[in-house]
Amino acid sequence: MKLERLISMIYKLLNHEVLSASKLAEEFQVSQRTIYRDIDVICAAGIPVVSYQGTKGGYGIMDGYKMDKSLLRSYDVTSLITVLNSLSSVFEDEQAQGTIERLQTIGTEQQTSSLAVDFETRRMDPDALSLLRTAITERNIVRFDYINVKNERTARNMEPVKLHFKYSNWYIYGYCQERQDYREFRLSRMMNLLLTQNTFHSQHEVPIEAVCSNRVDQVEEVVIRVGPEALAEALDQFHQVDKEFHTNESMTMRIPVYKPLEARWLWSILLSFGSGAEVLEPLALRGILKKQLQNTLNLYEEV
Repeated sequence: MKLERLISMIYKLLNHEVLSASKLAEEFQVSQRTIYRDIDVICAAGIPVVSYQGTKGGYGIMDGYKMDKSLLRSYDVTSLITVLNSLSSVFEDEQAQGTIERLQTIGTEQQTSSLAVDFETRRMDPDALSLLRTAITERNIVRFDYINVKNERTARNMEPVKLHFKYSNWYIYGYCQERQDYREFRLSRMMNLLLTQNTFHSQHEVPIEAVCSNRVDQVEEVVIRVGPEALAEALDQFHQVDKEFHTNESMTMRIPVYKPLEARWLWSILLSFGSGAEVLEPLALRGILKKQLQNTLNLYEEV
């Protein structure tokens, strides 16, 4: 993590006279160019880093400088500790725990955090996150079976690049050797995950999250009427959409969805509301949900 590296670098510079960029790069397993950028960030934060030339040159802190507590306010420290604690518990990260201990020495006053972070891990193999993080760091190819949105099972070999948490789920982004392209996989759908001894040497770029503009013309509005008994569930699932509340305590929602007639995730959510919600538009989606309900009823004909 960049924040963890920056904080560790500050403490190392405070505790050593001079450290070379090559030594810092080797210790933090990044390029020297990254170290140069980190030094610029540290200087911008108000810490006087001095560059020393020569065979024993490198970077150090200006003589007489002591890092005071104004670098991070008590609120900042408490919030950082909360987030790092969450990551430390998920990944069993000893380095993050060391950073937490150093952060705790900055503030003098005890402050209760107003922030809590819970990274959901119950939907997957508890060792998957640690294994994938190791694969990213060590540049190992991982092998696994995957169930896609069409319920098809395939075997994949991937060069992992980035773990991220979004939409209440963990995802892994990387280069899929079978598809010869970059892919994103949800961890909860991965099975038989294996860290191979094969390494990769390609320099993969970490993607910048962006909305795919070519999907805009395929987004369709789904209109549902939600009864009083399903308001809470509907708001949990579709909070940031157009909502209209009615005098009978029901609600109409207008939900923009990419290809709703193919969006199985949407069908599952709508069906989970039971009789508490009705699809008004598009009409074809009503037919799809009716067929799904009929197929379910067929399973229980003899009950």
